[in-house]
Amino acid sequence: MCGRFASTTAPQDLVEVFGVEQWDPTETLAPSWNVAPTDPAFVVLDRVPKGGGAPVRQLRVLRWGLVPAWSKSPESAVKMINARADTVHEKPSYRQAFASRRCLLPVDGYYEWETIPGEKGKPRKQPYFVHRADGTALALAGLYEFWRDRRLPAEHPDAWLVTCTVVTTDAEPALAPIHHRMPLFLDPSAFDAWLDPAAADPDELRGLLVPPPPGALLARPIGPAVGNIRNNSPALLRPLSEIEPDDSTLF
Repeated sequence: MCGRFASTTAPQDLVEVFGVEQWDPTETLAPSWNVAPTDPAFVVLDRVPKGGGAPVRQLRVLRWGLVPAWSKSPESAVKMINARADTVHEKPSYRQAFASRRCLLPVDGYYEWETIPGEKGKPRKQPYFVHRADGTALALAGLYEFWRDRRLPAEHPDAWLVTCTVVTTDAEPALAPIHHRMPLFLDPSAFDAWLDPAAADPDELRGLLVPPPPGALLARPIGPAVGNIRNNSPALLRPLSEIEPDDSTLF
């Protein structure tokens, strides 16, 4: 699964890396080392602009936690931060977005917690930061959706909520002992096909949801501070071996 991630790459750099053609500099985010469900996040997507024409690659800020268009309220978002790759094409909450509203979430890495037996049988959670071995950003496969708040007039700035979710898959062998699921990240060669809103063949799209070969990711144990969403600094990424029990720089 994916329940927290770090996103600190400057939007100007994301524009260059992902070949973005449209980005509003006023729609930006500060670096975050602890992005949590319902937080805003950068998303790369291809969408036909108003008035028609060819799809344009855009960098947008969307809320993490998908709200289906048919949902009565946005409260379900916190439960829909992940979508399973093996069922995303058929689940009612995701199949419409899978058909035409696919995106990428560029992240530095994500956090996962391993359950470890503790003293007197009480288990504890050991957090890890999982990232690419070469230090480059992960492009997580995602979906996005529009939700209309019918309580507000169409012209109201809050009438529309745009949300996203992360596609997950089985964890590769090296990561499976930590957690059996992992976010699915795509190779650059699959970006165009995944983002193409005109691509509609479910089998071809599902064929893109194949993670790169094992070995691309590293996981390092870190301190427990990441478990509190109020903690947000580069210190969260420090290896556990470098952290003193009373280290106040984590908070």
